[in-house]
Amino acid sequence: MNYSTLSAVYQRELAGYFNTPIAYVFIIIFVVLAGLFTFYLGDFFGRNQADLQTFFQWHPWLYLFLVPALAMRMWAEERRSGTLELLLSLPITVVEATLAKFLAAWTFTAISLALTTPIWLTVNFLGSPDNGAILAGFLGSLLMAGGYLAIGSCMSALTRNQVIAFVLSAVASLLFVLSGFPLVLDIFGTWAPSSLVQVVASFSFLTHFDAISKGVIDLRDLTYFLTLITFWLFATVVIIEMKKAD
Repeated sequence: MNYSTLSAVYQRELAGYFNTPIAYVFIIIFVVLAGLFTFYLGDFFGRNQADLQTFFQWHPWLYLFLVPALAMRMWAEERRSGTLELLLSLPITVVEATLAKFLAAWTFTAISLALTTPIWLTVNFLGSPDNGAILAGFLGSLLMAGGYLAIGSCMSALTRNQVIAFVLSAVASLLFVLSGFPLVLDIFGTWAPSSLVQVVASFSFLTHFDAISKGVIDLRDLTYFLTLITFWLFATVVIIEMKKAD
């Protein structure tokens, strides 16, 4: 792997986010909604507890709509504008290009997440929270965002239309969220054995993120997110290779 080339594409992609209004719109919407959901819909003050559970519980739903909007341009825009062929004509492999684009989007998401730290500081000002658990929650949120982005990357590679890429990404991500939703699990539980219910739940973002957001860092949860990211990025590479061969 040529790390200098990967780094060059990574820097180009990351700079590209800040050269468009969508980056700033994403950051503003994410930070504002995270604050509103935490302090108002989450009834932060009414709970009278110094923690960020109400902050993290909304992240799967925020990412469900915001991350596909961020990921939809990854490959769809390259294909629409005809710059995909130019990119792949450079001394860079499809694997390197896919990884560079993903890491740039993930870095941008990490920056957006970091801008919510005033909420963390507010909790420390008001009480004495378990900062270790909160830090684990941020780690889990970042890993979950990576999962959403990897899915979005694959869906963006399927089409040159960004709107279609957004819809496909949102629908695919929703399936991974709902597979751990209590209502869905209750429906399965009425007729399916508990082992099957556990299998369905094991595919969900909610199941693995909820554990990490409470400060419980389990190797199985980390493995889940890393495996999910790897699988969808591999699928992206396969699709781009197929498009390149056309």
